[in-house]
Amino acid sequence: MDDALEIAGKRFRSRLLLGTGKYRSTEEMLAAFEAAGTEIVTVAIRRLDLDNPTRKTLLDEIDWSRYTVLPNTAGCYTADEAVRVARLGRELTGSTWVKLEVIGDPKYLLPDTAGTLEAARRLVREEFAVLPYIADDPILARQLQEIGTVTVMPLGSPIGSGQGIPYFERIKIIVEQARVPVVVDAGLGAPSDASLAMEVGADACLVNTAIARAENPAQMARAFGLGVEAGRAARQAGRIPRRAYAEASSPLEGVVR
Repeated sequence: MDDALEIAGKRFRSRLLLGTGKYRSTEEMLAAFEAAGTEIVTVAIRRLDLDNPTRKTLLDEIDWSRYTVLPNTAGCYTADEAVRVARLGRELTGSTWVKLEVIGDPKYLLPDTAGTLEAARRLVREEFAVLPYIADDPILARQLQEIGTVTVMPLGSPIGSGQGIPYFERIKIIVEQARVPVVVDAGLGAPSDASLAMEVGADACLVNTAIARAENPAQMARAFGLGVEAGRAARQAGRIPRRAYAEASSPLEGVVR
């Protein structure tokens, strides 16, 4: 645990969080968890079938002794709706943690800035540990930290798009100003995307579609785990600066002629 990820006082070895949607089967999902080495998995509360109390839900399929379950408010389009779903998640799981999502655009699933800030403020007052999904907006990230969220979770690109991170500069600013862990969430398509996110200073990555929809989810999950580890190690090692010109690997200074 020398390089543990710490969120709201809890420490984790893994810096890769996984979603639970879109898997073809429960078996594939659980195999992906195992292969990734993840310790935090998110569950969309609105998408659970709660009408039949005798029917097992996704919450019953997860080994709670191995994984921290992070309820999320996916599918909510207003602050009021997100707060209600967060409260429902607390009742179902006994956890005050919530991945806050307030969506402002149904086509691109981009977050609603004002709605996210309002919902976060209300949930923090109710003593939730709020992990908000946001655009790569340094101003909003700072405002959320000021009201007491335990992470900020800027998107790399739209949810499920697999576009990776087309533009890093705003995420770099978020990292520079962060007082809480920065988790890059949404749009990562390949392990190299996660590695690059970690290289620029993110503390963790959250991945769902790129793993769940892979031909071999477990193998892709393992690859993402390795990508996160490699990016973290590279960040800590300190990369060389970019140069405009070449520099010989074997300098000529001091060479006997």
